[in-house]
Order: sequence, then C-alpha cells, then structure tokens
Amino acid sequence: MKGIILAGGKGTRLYPSTAVVSKQLLPIYDKPLIYYPLSVLLLAGIREILVISTPQDTPNYKRLLGDGERLGLNIQYAVQETPRGLADAFILGADFIGEDSVCLVLGDNVFYGQGLTLYLRNAQEQIKNGGASIFGYPVGNPREFGVVEFDENNKVISIEEKPARPKSNYAVPGLYFYDPHVVDIARKVEPSPRGEIEITAVNNAYLAEGSLNVTLLGRGVAWLDTGSPKGMLKASQFVQTVQDMQGFYISCIEEIAWRRGFISTEQLHRLGEELSMTAYGQYILSLSEDIL
Repeated sequence: MKGIILAGGKGTRLYPSTAVVSKQLLPIYDKPLIYYPLSVLLLAGIREILVISTPQDTPNYKRLLGDGERLGLNIQYAVQETPRGLADAFILGADFIGEDSVCLVLGDNVFYGQGLTLYLRNAQEQIKNGGASIFGYPVGNPREFGVVEFDENNKVISIEEKPARPKSNYAVPGLYFYDPHVVDIARKVEPSPRGEIEITAVNNAYLAEGSLNVTLLGRGVAWLDTGSPKGMLKASQFVQTVQDMQGFYISCIEEIAWRRGFISTEQLHRLGEELSMTAYGQYILSLSEDIL
C-alpha cells in the first residue's frame, strides 16, 4: 500500500501565521504538524509516501523530510499548482499509486488513540479485495465537514459535503483507504460549485457501487481539528498533557519507524544524537539506550 499526505492549500484561516509558511510546517507543541499524519502512515506500515504541496512550500518539506531514507522510508513529492480539491491528490499521484491501494491522509489532521493501529489494520483488510474504507467521527459542528447519513439499521445511505442541514453528527475525518480504482473515479468527478474535485464525490461513487466501508471511531480515538488558531492551541495542549502525564511521545516518527522495524536501534540512536539538545531528542535517546 502507498500513502499520500496532502499538505497544500494556502492556510488562509490561520493568516497571518501562514502568510509565508505552510500550515503543516507550524508546530503542534514540540513537532511540525505534518509529523502527525506522517505517523499515521507509519503506524499503518506504509513506507512509500508521496507528499503533495504548493510550489513555494514543497522545497521546505524536502528540507524537513528529505527522501525518507533516514527513517527507512521512500518519500517522494508532487506539486499542486492551485488548490483543486482533495480528490485531486489521486490525479496528481496517479503514477505514484500505480496498481497499488492507497491511503490518503490530510496534512492538518491529528489522530491519537490506543486502538488507532487496529482501526488502520482493519481498514487495510477491508479493501484487500477492492473498495474503499473511511471513518465516521462524532462532532459538534457537522456543517463544516462531509457528513455520513445512516438508515434505521445504521447502514450508510449517503455522504453529504458541508450540508446546511446535517443528517447526522458523524463527520468523515481526513483519513481514507482506497483500491487503485480511485484514480479512475477521481478523473471522472466533475468539479463542485466551489470549483473543487470533492473527496465526497469519490466516496459516494464507491457507495453507489456498494463497496464503501464506514467504520465509526470510538471514544478511545481522538481526532483533533487544527483549522483555526484555537484548534492549533488546543491540539498543542492535548499533546503536551498526554506526553507530560504518560511519559511517551505522540507521533514521534523516529520511534514508530524503529518499532515497525524500518530502522535499527543503532540508527534510532544516531537520530536521537542529532537532536540531543532537545527534550524530543533525549526521549529518542532514552529508547535506544535501554537496549544498546
């Protein structure tokens, strides 16, 4: 399976903070925001990753993440000249996806939870023979998201993008699993009145085929909104609280790569040494020194 992180857009809701820098490069507490969606792909065991961003921001992501070799990954990059909607990621990434299934995660989404890895594994299993797998998450402001509608038997019957009158309070978070057919579906999607190739249209196409799986995320998983200054602050406070109370780090990509077997303990130690002047680096070193 391949992975795509969509880290484009102008981040206008965060201006002036994002006037000269991509939102996904801003910190959520002690690490760049993009580390959080990247960690989701690593937890899913995905090592081939495409980062899609703007012409001006792509060089910054290359400086931050490189080619991924230091983490045992293969990271590539694609430029989205203008925002054309989330589903444009599959058109831009068509050659990268090839004949593989793909996981798309939005670059500004933060997921956390003890059962998250199991949800990711189940989603991959659901599309082994084709189809799509997405999630539903209860929110207080469903008008701002794609919303899942259920019938009386809790069967999904529609997904509506930013409805004026939501038919449920279950939003679709920015984490999606698809078979290779998603590229052809995205190419056939007509732009919405907003001029965008909507991911909801892709999901509804799978729904019409009867091959869309929707899993409701339980209370043990947190999905944090970082679309506003207040959301960024709350996400940072959440990460700080968990790390301070429990002693382990959220979305430490070096640790996840190590635990997944992508890098050795010696490689982990060297990565920690590069950051040894920070608490983040000291945490990495503590992991390796317990074994070396």
